[in-house]
Amino acid sequence: MRHPVLVSAEKLVRVGDIVGAEAALVSLVDTEGDHALVLALDDFPPKDLLAVLRDYDSSKESVVSLLVSPEQFARAILLERRYGDPSHQRLHGMINSVIFRADSDPGEFLVAIGEMDGGVDVLADYLWERTESVEHFFRTGTFDFFGEGGESSMEMSDEERLEVLLDTGSHRPFLNHSEVNDHDWMELSWTLRYQHPELFREVLMILRARARAEEYAQVLENLPVGESRPSGPATGRPARPADSEEESAL
Repeated sequence: MRHPVLVSAEKLVRVGDIVGAEAALVSLVDTEGDHALVLALDDFPPKDLLAVLRDYDSSKESVVSLLVSPEQFARAILLERRYGDPSHQRLHGMINSVIFRADSDPGEFLVAIGEMDGGVDVLADYLWERTESVEHFFRTGTFDFFGEGGESSMEMSDEERLEVLLDTGSHRPFLNHSEVNDHDWMELSWTLRYQHPELFREVLMILRARARAEEYAQVLENLPVGESRPSGPATGRPARPADSEEESAL
């Protein structure tokens, strides 16, 4: 039998009273303790949990966001794509507020998200607006476009960088964690690259594919009427000289 608090919270979400739904869930903490809510959230529909989390992003602390488990959060955040928010602002706020909460391990949340079908796409959504910075970070080990990165990394081919990326014992971060401890996209990118390189590689490949698709769409948009269409990414668009390294990694 489901807890009455969950039934009440679901009904409140259904009528659009998200504040009331969150208050109902918090009442469980007040009466039975934190652990009771953590267990109860296993039976709370992910779509309803997402509705509560969306209303309390990083600008507003929520008891639910402080207690949700990595697996519960992963199931909920996966549904964010259904909202079709091109700016990904809500996604950005929710991920920051949950995975960087006090005394949490961001890596546990990232792995939980990455293990979900479609989870890597969610992480790519989060980093999409920072694609160039993530690419620069992969190639140089730094986020500073005008600074000097790791010399050994900059001298490598793209394929060599990926091999080193996956061999976690063969390299040291050019930037220490304390230098990127912003509880935001830089820290998330750093955590992916140096603590979960396989997941970082998957996200990077998606970002690259999206960037190529967007570039191709812009080419088509600017194509004069009547001119033949160039082959696109899916049909083997010829690589420019500058793309040769990138293509080797795919």
